[in-house]
Amino acid sequence: MPMIKAICISDRKGTAKHPVDRAELRTDWGIEGDAHAGHWHRQVSLLSLEQIEAFRARGAEVAFGENLVVEGLDLRSLPVGTRLTCGGAVLELTQIGKECHSHCAIYQAMGECIMPREGVFARVVRGGPLQAGDTLTVTPPDPAVRRAAVMTLSDKGSRGERTDESGPLAARLLVQAGYEVGEELLLPDEQSRIEAELIRLSDGRQCHLVVTTGGTGFSPRDVTPEATLAVAHRNASGIAEAIRAYSLAITPRAMLSRGASVIRGGTLIVNLPGSPKAVEESLTYILPALGHGIDILRGAAGECAAPPSSSHR
Repeated sequence: MPMIKAICISDRKGTAKHPVDRAELRTDWGIEGDAHAGHWHRQVSLLSLEQIEAFRARGAEVAFGENLVVEGLDLRSLPVGTRLTCGGAVLELTQIGKECHSHCAIYQAMGECIMPREGVFARVVRGGPLQAGDTLTVTPPDPAVRRAAVMTLSDKGSRGERTDESGPLAARLLVQAGYEVGEELLLPDEQSRIEAELIRLSDGRQCHLVVTTGGTGFSPRDVTPEATLAVAHRNASGIAEAIRAYSLAITPRAMLSRGASVIRGGTLIVNLPGSPKAVEESLTYILPALGHGIDILRGAAGECAAPPSSSHR
């Protein structure tokens, strides 16, 4: 069975972690005494011992200090939502890999680091004691859970010059529709930043749905559609077309919305306008149909089929 080989914590962020014989997991927090614990999705970091050994075999004489080093389990292959149980403690994977913003000591020594592609992160669902040598039980993700994220794009909002109402409204509507909203972001209208976050939410967080609000108009700073199309693997233009068609019955200005809808991997990304009124109208209209599309994307539902009596021209 998979086994915990090492437990490491750090007293302050930015300092190297040091090994400890045992630790206490605290629900929705992390490891007691670890500087990276907190109310966020990256409470505990994990890395496979086999990946560490393979990296060292290439000449890397460096020490890895993730919170948990695990033997006998290819962590990178596990989907987000997988649960790891150790005694009474339960961890749930929340992110695969991470972007390396500042090159660590491992990168300086080797010219690369395996944590961005091999490391994973988890939140503590239920606390309890851990020690090296403990075995882990792996439980696949709950197929009924649909994970979502909301991203609001607004220069003024990101500077605190305007209160964002659209993002929280979109999150509430998603929760009411049964989605688990893992992140709500408020970012400036900067295309590279938007692209990076869309990639992280799709690839790392493995959200089933990412909804953006704002940045879809004619202003030179409105670049949400461009960022969305830049990270797309496939188009899903029917959703954006449906939003515009529905909104045109309410206001002719709907034709000025440039919002896109695309697929990246297993994630559906949908651009919404920036006003709370338009967000509520658009989401209320498309949500009943989105669930089926997301289930197809996840492989959890059959394709749509026309009745046998239908004729297609």
